[in-house]
Amino acid sequence: MTTTTVPATTVAVEYVDGLRTRVLEPGRHRVPRRATHVSVSLLERLVTIAPQEVLTADGVSVRVTAAVRWTVGDPVAFLETTSDPDGAVHLAVQLALREALLDVEADAVVRRARTGLGDALLAAARGAGASVGIDVRAVAVKDVILPADLRAAYAELVTTRARGQARLEAARAETAALRSLANGAKLLDDHPALARQRLVEAVPYGSTITVSTGTTD
Repeated sequence: MTTTTVPATTVAVEYVDGLRTRVLEPGRHRVPRRATHVSVSLLERLVTIAPQEVLTADGVSVRVTAAVRWTVGDPVAFLETTSDPDGAVHLAVQLALREALLDVEADAVVRRARTGLGDALLAAARGAGASVGIDVRAVAVKDVILPADLRAAYAELVTTRARGQARLEAARAETAALRSLANGAKLLDDHPALARQRLVEAVPYGSTITVSTGTTD
């Protein structure tokens, strides 16, 4: 017998003469001299899936990128089920993206991808992960990239809406100003003394004012 130490945040799967015997937790262990050990990290991992080309309901090809947060849940299944366990999760997420956006038109893809796909993608990833020893914690859509011409069209649409809103606000402000002027003019017509007072206030300092009463002797 000899000893081996398993570091923290890892486990070691032990094999003796090619046969799996046990899983060693972090710490120091006595092990057979013929044993070999394969370490498996239990640290959480965040992996970004390569951009996926997805065809929308109206025939527009968009690129969608997702991120998966996962850790190893079953070290034995992680080592012995497939040579690429995280690849199985990635494939499940990619297929789920294709299916989820199949009936969505391009103008709704951005909103739907970020807010309406979380549960579907997480369920697909967890189903695939469980079979290969992976515990999927979360799946999130990071980026949705529209074709360049469509992005330009949407940008122009947003700009046009903003300009129209600005013109509408300017018209409202002008209408309010005119209404205020009209009310002020009516007030001065109804109160001549107030009109003369405003006139005196408007004349520069030091000027001479001659007031005509409108009558002759």
